Amino acid sequence: MHSRGGDAARPIAANLSAPVSQTNPVLRAPPVGSAARSLCQRCLRPQRSCICQWIAPHTPQVEVLILQHPLEVQQAKGSARLLHLSLAASQLVVGEQFAPEQLAQLLAGPRRNILLYPEMAGEQSLGMAPAQPLDPAWLLQPQQLRLIVLDGTWRKSRKMLYLNPVLQSLPRLPLKATPPSHYLIRKAHLPDQLSTLEATVYALAQLELAPQRYDALIAAFDGFVAQQAAFVPAASPKSHGSGD
Repeated sequence: MHSRGGDAARPIAANLSAPVSQTNPVLRAPPVGSAARSLCQRCLRPQRSCICQWIAPHTPQVEVLILQHPLEVQQAKGSARLLHLSLAASQLVVGEQFAPEQLAQLLAGPRRNILLYPEMAGEQSLGMAPAQPLDPAWLLQPQQLRLIVLDGTWRKSRKMLYLNPVLQSLPRLPLKATPPSHYLIRKAHLPDQLSTLEATVYALAQLELAPQRYDALIAAFDGFVAQQAAFVPAASPKSHGSGD
């Protein structure tokens, strides 16, 4: 989950000591007779809940790197996989604590790295390094930027930040004037939090000075949310406090 002040929301299990990149995911063949044989090879979900119809291809100027907490891999309501499949040249890497050399490799290259995450009071009291200031000159060349997104619940994303000092010092992007979240299928830590997909899309639109460029992806996300909501069993009268 992500705060509008910045950031904080799923494909194969990961070994924390060796996070898994999903730029080009490698799938193992499921055992014969297993229900896994009906897995969609693109979105990695069961065929009955495939989300490929909601993929909305976009080619952003800003490169996107999604660091996904391992507990989000099997989270059906998560939006990171749809985001990854919709954004050309994006990467999705699973892990909680990354080796410094791996992070250095992921962040290497000519692009400038910006972390989509709010600066929170009390971070330095926890021993976290202060974030570098964001140079306004960077924003003049979005094609030279790489947006780093932490995909996980509020608590898990904070832990990822705490465990990875390299991320702590990255300049951060505060989101501005975002609309209310459409993510009604998952509980938010704060009322102004957004899904990973929403926060990333609004950040891209902000960085690229293109407020409507990703409207089609938000519309597709609405379809994804409606599909996931259809799988939620209807609440019983007792759960509504009928007195039974």
